[in-house]
Amino acid sequence: MDGRDWSLFLQPYEQAVEELKVKFKTMRTELKSREDYAPIEFVTGRVKRISSILDKAKRLNVSDDRLHLGIEDIAGIRIMCQFVDDIYRVASLIRMRKDLKLVYEKDYITNYKESGYRSYHMIIEYPVQTALGHTLILAEIQIRTLAMNFWATIEHSLNYKYKKDLPEDVKDRLQKAAEAANLLDNEMTTIRKEILDAQMKFEENSSCVATILSGIQKLYSFHQVRLAAQYQNKFNELFDLEDYEALEQLSLELVADIAQARKNNPL
Repeated sequence: MDGRDWSLFLQPYEQAVEELKVKFKTMRTELKSREDYAPIEFVTGRVKRISSILDKAKRLNVSDDRLHLGIEDIAGIRIMCQFVDDIYRVASLIRMRKDLKLVYEKDYITNYKESGYRSYHMIIEYPVQTALGHTLILAEIQIRTLAMNFWATIEHSLNYKYKKDLPEDVKDRLQKAAEAANLLDNEMTTIRKEILDAQMKFEENSSCVATILSGIQKLYSFHQVRLAAQYQNKFNELFDLEDYEALEQLSLELVADIAQARKNNPL
């Protein structure tokens, strides 16, 4: 390897990772706002370590002057989903984007690896605007369920420990663990509606509580101290009873009293 300035070489990849993380997190927020459900659970990203780049280049026989073409995952984004179906939904959304170009994709879920590894990979070409101009880089997007990611993280650690030469008994146990993770994903799919309904209800209840507490503070700001205290006492009582139906009604009453207080105390 020549005397490459690695900080300069990796800079556009670091920029791409940060930009892509923001874009996919924004996608999650927008989908949640539009549809009340986002197939993206969370997003992470990383730039491959220099030692890992060199190891992979050696393994794939990639020359030093072709690292940017031969190593496709120097920039890596990982998107976690709750359900397997969500993975394909996210992949479909990525294909439609105009701010990146899909190079190719590999479905390691339908065609999982012998080790048990499951994930959906998309190699993209992404434009980065640096201080010196426009450049295109390759990046890898991995889309997984939480169960797939847990298994893959453990397998990666073990491969690092054994330098990719896993003992047979460890391989066997990992394969069994991969099947268990797959069974978990399949089981979660069968009760998807119940899970989503429960999550939706939790968010509705949380939103109601936040609305009431914020409303009580608004009453204080309008100098409606007695009324605010009454609402606080009623909230405490209903919250202790976990009576969210009554809390919803309390929220509606509070909104009406805030409107009246605002009318009586114009700024």
